[in-house]
Amino acid sequence: MTNSGLIFNIILLIIIGLFVLRLVYRFVEQYYAESKKKPLILNFILFKKTLSKEQVRILEKQFTFYRRLSYKEQLLFKHRVAKFINSKSFYGRDGIELTDEIIVLISATAVKLTFGFRDYSISILKTILVYPEAFYSKINDQLHKGEVNPMLGVLALSWKDFKHGYDIDNDNLNLGVHEFGHAIHLNSFKNNDISSVIFRDGFKALKMYLKENQNKRQQLLSIKYFREYAYTNEYEFMAVLIECFIETPHEFKSKFPKIYKYVKEMLNFNFANY
Repeated sequence: MTNSGLIFNIILLIIIGLFVLRLVYRFVEQYYAESKKKPLILNFILFKKTLSKEQVRILEKQFTFYRRLSYKEQLLFKHRVAKFINSKSFYGRDGIELTDEIIVLISATAVKLTFGFRDYSISILKTILVYPEAFYSKINDQLHKGEVNPMLGVLALSWKDFKHGYDIDNDNLNLGVHEFGHAIHLNSFKNNDISSVIFRDGFKALKMYLKENQNKRQQLLSIKYFREYAYTNEYEFMAVLIECFIETPHEFKSKFPKIYKYVKEMLNFNFANY
């Protein structure tokens, strides 16, 4: 056998070996995810991304969730925020000037909700539009505070209402969390990465649980912990669940521990005492 033939065979064996290893890893991870409800490997960073000092100060002063994280988790959070910012196109509308505050806080909201995901990019979103306040939507010819258009890859937000969502952090009303909740939900149906599969399977299990427990559904309606808008459709229901999980986790857990557990597993949310 010539040297070139030997090299070709070695390369071929390496390629086959890598392919087999990939298949084995996917099988092992699938089994692990089904039993543990989380990815086998959560973080794998080749090239660390950084934020500017001003962007870090915004997180430190204005983003409570970031301050509650451990030092190691904060390093990861900053990397993910930087990656998220670089992966999206941000545009201001109706005269609003995009600032570091706007870009960082919106991106940090997305990263917060996907902090338990391995793939946290929410890949169905390509563009984020920021309006100064409620904006006219062609979807239903009404003013909207926020919306997600998965066909166009766009998430649009009213900055005024986004900020108001964080001004009061325990009323279960947070526009940024709500809209990114929609985006995560829709993304789970478009992608098959392990975090999307965990979220999608968890949502199916939650729906089955509620379907099989009519008394629990009646309890949801009678206690009125979740606002009525949650019952518009399953997408609004999931977005409101995520809002309540983020804003009043202890009350959520005490009132509906089983549903809380489903949401916690779907988000793989084991940070900041959640």
